[in-house]
Amino acid sequence: MGHFPVMLGESLEFLAIRPEGTYADLTCGLGGHTGAIARQLTTGRVISLDRDAESLELAKQNCEDCLDRITFRQSAFSQLTETLRAIGIEKVDGILADLGVSRMQLTSPHRGFTFMQAAPLDMRMDRQQEITAADVLNRTSERELAQLFMSLGEERRHPAERIARALVRARPIRDTGQLADVVQSVVPRSGKLHPATRVFQALRMAVNDEPGELDAMLQQAPGCLAPGGRWVVIAFQSIDDRKVKTVFRDLGRQSRARILTKHVVRPSDAETRKNSASRSAVLRALEMN
Repeated sequence: MGHFPVMLGESLEFLAIRPEGTYADLTCGLGGHTGAIARQLTTGRVISLDRDAESLELAKQNCEDCLDRITFRQSAFSQLTETLRAIGIEKVDGILADLGVSRMQLTSPHRGFTFMQAAPLDMRMDRQQEITAADVLNRTSERELAQLFMSLGEERRHPAERIARALVRARPIRDTGQLADVVQSVVPRSGKLHPATRVFQALRMAVNDEPGELDAMLQQAPGCLAPGGRWVVIAFQSIDDRKVKTVFRDLGRQSRARILTKHVVRPSDAETRKNSASRSAVLRALEMN
């Protein structure tokens, strides 16, 4: 499986890694960023976290050459402070959070994150949790579904309402293929973007409470950074980046941090040619005072 950690060079540059430092990668994925950080360490350590147990197991295989410098833990954003303290760590020298969905999740048919082929309506990053996409889709009212597609999927109001109405009428929705077909029946395809893309995004974010988890991480991370510690966040959706921008701006205004990225940093043309999934990525970084 090809794995391209997004904006790897830029992330490492802004983290300004010290060989003896302690770093936290809050979204381990397949271990691309984690391994790259660990390989720059001598006596230092990377605390690599992810909600997805399958991702963590694959990451361990991809980081076999530097496992002695990595501590893996299954953990959500909202458990950041608690997880670090359980390991015996109060402060770290750098935090990296890549807010994208991992390639493994998107390309694994049984996970239900994509409409490219019929699969169970799952979409759970942590498969121990009970709520699945099927639960959200088949139990939520028409009005609430439309609001979900607008607020999390950034879908326009009238298409969102038409989609919600069609889905409620077609219940029970049994798999990702049926879901995509119902959406396309009321919002015909125009252009490159599949009409179900925003619906799948909204459902994934709702199932995993991504807005709540991001809010918790943005609240906890500053308190986990040592003075001079660096914080790098890579976002792929404007609604996420707006939150990151606001928190960074507020920390700067409070003189608690120095913003390192006056404007968002975007991937190079060379990277987007190699990995089209990186096209929408934006990076922000700061240093705690």
